[in-house]
Amino acid sequence: MEDKYSSNVLSGGKLGMVEVPDSRLTRYIILLILSKILKALGIFESYDILKVVHIVQFIFILKLGSAVILLVFQKPFSSGKAVSKRQWIKLVKHAVFSCVISLLGFFGLTLCGPLRTLLLFEHSDVVVVALLGVLFTNSGGGPSKTRGAAFFIIAVICLLLFDNDHLMAKMGDHHPEGHHDSALTHFLYTAISLLGVADHKGGVVLLVVSLCLKVGFHTASRKLSVEIGGAKRLYALDNLLSAAVMLPWAAVLTATTESKVDSWSSLVVPFAMIIFSVVILEFYVESVCSAKMEAPRCARYGAFALFPAALALANFWTGPLSRPPQLATEHVLSGGVIVSAVFFVMASSILTAPSKKGQKGTLVGYSPEGTPLYNFMGDALQHTSQSLPRFIKDSLKQILEEYDSRQIFYFLCLNLAFTFVELFYGVWTNSLGLISDGFHMLFDCSALVLGLFAALMTRWKATRIFSYGYGRVEILSGFINGLFLMVIAFFVFMESVTRLLDPPNINTDMLTPVSVGGLLVNLVGICAFSHAHSHGGKSCSSNDHGHSHHGHSHGEHSHAHGSHGHAHSSHGHAHSHGSGSRGMNANMRGVFLHVLADTLGSVGVIISTVLIRQFGWLIADPICSLFIATLIFLSVIPLLKDACEVLLLRTPPEQEKELNSALEKIEKIEGVLSYRDPHFWRHSANVIAGTVHLQVMSDVVEQRIIQQVTAILKDAGVNNLSVQVEKEAYFQHMSGLSTGFQDVLAMTQQMASMKYPNDGTLIM
Repeated sequence: MEDKYSSNVLSGGKLGMVEVPDSRLTRYIILLILSKILKALGIFESYDILKVVHIVQFIFILKLGSAVILLVFQKPFSSGKAVSKRQWIKLVKHAVFSCVISLLGFFGLTLCGPLRTLLLFEHSDVVVVALLGVLFTNSGGGPSKTRGAAFFIIAVICLLLFDNDHLMAKMGDHHPEGHHDSALTHFLYTAISLLGVADHKGGVVLLVVSLCLKVGFHTASRKLSVEIGGAKRLYALDNLLSAAVMLPWAAVLTATTESKVDSWSSLVVPFAMIIFSVVILEFYVESVCSAKMEAPRCARYGAFALFPAALALANFWTGPLSRPPQLATEHVLSGGVIVSAVFFVMASSILTAPSKKGQKGTLVGYSPEGTPLYNFMGDALQHTSQSLPRFIKDSLKQILEEYDSRQIFYFLCLNLAFTFVELFYGVWTNSLGLISDGFHMLFDCSALVLGLFAALMTRWKATRIFSYGYGRVEILSGFINGLFLMVIAFFVFMESVTRLLDPPNINTDMLTPVSVGGLLVNLVGICAFSHAHSHGGKSCSSNDHGHSHHGHSHGEHSHAHGSHGHAHSSHGHAHSHGSGSRGMNANMRGVFLHVLADTLGSVGVIISTVLIRQFGWLIADPICSLFIATLIFLSVIPLLKDACEVLLLRTPPEQEKELNSALEKIEKIEGVLSYRDPHFWRHSANVIAGTVHLQVMSDVVEQRIIQQVTAILKDAGVNNLSVQVEKEAYFQHMSGLSTGFQDVLAMTQQMASMKYPNDGTLIM
């Protein structure tokens, strides 16, 4: 690691790493990829050897073999200054900690198998440090790093929840420690059993903890290597002392336990291969590559090589090198493992990517002339993004401050509580019906989470990229929830038709209490979200104030080009514009319809249960389901229609008459010749945006015209307006540039005679 941590050496008179041309980096990248593939082979071979060799004996042989090789080539005693007594004490502590991490890592290997061990334990320090920085500090590196941390956590969850327990249990039959032939293995297995999960899932937790310990160990190694005289010398001494620490333990186990090895000579080649690929080769290759290119780049290339190699070996590995190949493989490629590998690769790529700071920009206000002002140094001033606990705390505070998001949050907590009660009671009583309904309620909670996240995002500040803010997220949320409901209604309808033709027998024992409990919970939601239906939705963002700023125009050009005025209207407060606050809140309507659908489902189940118990009418269940599916489908259509109109930038129907009247008033303003290209659309529940071009006389004051037009359209409900002022000199100049522009001018002047009836057609 002497070269590996040599990023502070002097090169060319400058402080930094050794610069290597990109054309020469290829050889180092290929060398790094080959070392990762060989390490994957070594881990798979280690798993097979651990079936017959005790873990303590295995680690002792690895440490002793690597120490012998490093003593020959590194010569730690003859090179460098003498090691003091205090430093020897530190080295012994370092060696003990190294043995503990090795024990935990290889024990996790026996529990999870080589594929899952490579996915979990072989991450670069750069990846883990970036992950911990996002989770627990204010040095996360921005939203991209947060996404990388989320991908990493999702990958671990996939291994915990979506791995195949049945197939992995078969691997457990081959675990070398299954008979608890030592106090160590008995203690570790007992600790895993306290978690109440399968062995391989306990191994996942163990490997995650070991990974964090390994990163801390490497950090301490960097500091100690400075005192000892280099990372390579430290590595050689560490392996020697680790072998000395493990020697008494290995000797006692050899004398007191029965060996499972038929012939130790047959294991010489596999052990040599493991020592070379896992212990020595990777260390030196990473040291060289880290000295030639950035550590994050090394980590990224290493992940791209290691994880696919692990997946390929898991599919084709048939047994140890010391025995003939077997026909069957025990290395399970479940769906959870494949998804986890994909997320680990994405997480490593994102967490090792360089941070891009100060490029997003945050809207901070407007100049007196109306120019929007952005802060491009937000990340640099704040150093980095918030840590995850701080982000959760601030988000929870924002959720509880606003009425709609607070209602969704409270109902989500109630729904989750009822869901887990159902799941717990279902598992306790072995009731498939309760478990199924619990997962159905869990699916409904996903719609509430979507609505809650949309309600929170609408309050985020506008940025340079999203200059209108995130108000339209509530429209997208309502649209997505509506689509989910339509899909659910369709499948319920089709299943009901099938059951109508051939009604199945139904066990109604647990249906009534479950349905009554679900009905009570959903009635609370109906009361909480009824305003979203009865009033067409209220604002998801009660403090969406907008920004007040004045218009500006360019003066007369010296070339007689004309004067071009451009202005933005005052946004004002979102609730102060009358009709502007009557806009639909698709997000709350979508949440309300989800709760309504669940309520109708509970009512239908109760009715059908009563009819089946009293009269034996099995057909009642599909009939109720047909009726409920039809009601859900019909109730979702208006939501989808309104959301599509907003997404397609349709002029708000409730404002059409007022806007047509406002345009007629604009034509009558003194100094206005005509207008063209009037566009008005609903941006979100509280914002109606618009643009219009005005042709005015040369002697008028643009700001007066802008203020009058802004006031007229503001009364019509437009609270985000852009006005483009064009004077007569502009037309004269354009007519000199293009002979065909006279036709455009004539058409513009005739627009004063156009009328806009309620049906939207134009009459000349």
